[in-house]
Amino acid sequence: MPLLTALVDRIPKDYQNLLHEFLSDQNHQQALSRIAELEKNARSQNPSEIYPAYEDVFNALIQTPVNAVKVVLLGQDPYHSPGLAQGLAFSIPEHIATSSRAFPSSLRNISKALVLDNFDPLPHGNLISWAKQGVLLLNTCLTVNMGNAHSHQAWGWQLLTDAIIQALSQQHAVVWLLWGKVAQKKSALIAPNPQSLVLSASHPSGLGAYQTAEPFLYKGDQRGCGHFKKTNDWLIEHHKTPIQWSTSWLTR
Repeated sequence: MPLLTALVDRIPKDYQNLLHEFLSDQNHQQALSRIAELEKNARSQNPSEIYPAYEDVFNALIQTPVNAVKVVLLGQDPYHSPGLAQGLAFSIPEHIATSSRAFPSSLRNISKALVLDNFDPLPHGNLISWAKQGVLLLNTCLTVNMGNAHSHQAWGWQLLTDAIIQALSQQHAVVWLLWGKVAQKKSALIAPNPQSLVLSASHPSGLGAYQTAEPFLYKGDQRGCGHFKKTNDWLIEHHKTPIQWSTSWLTR
């Protein structure tokens, strides 16, 4: 299965080891082979219209090794507008100005929530510094067609990302940030662990950030979900280095 081998070889070795049992299963191998074939065909037909770039599909795993994971932030699928997707959930290239119309509403609301937690606002939308500090920025679906959100949901990427979620939850105590219904459905995959922390809120994009029983932001922007401070409090309590969420951070 050359396509399967090529796909698995793109996954960092530490995640291959984490997923050894999953990757050894014949049914899973067939499913991954199908994904690899679909991706190959899509990129050969419209190479500039599949996001993120081929080399960035597993960027979240590359930037945050298994043993470095302290926080898992689940996204849905990559940004489907040109020039945004990096293979890191919620993250975009640094050169896109925060005042630009291209700057996603989810990042605007994340920046608001940071300020409400007594951190500086985001200086830009590139969250690679989070990934480097141990925040796994994992989309549940790893590719998308330009201009067509959720277009690759049927490919089967979730089989792989579900396995990552399950394996990490079984072997590591971490903070889980579940923003929005798609992420919250994954709570069933998270193994019970009294040492882990699971935080849920509405998805930070648009007005939806305000409109659930667990809002990401409360109306009037006077209060947020508090997840950034809660995460750092948990990390400090468990003798781990807190995340520097923005250019500087303060503790209350």
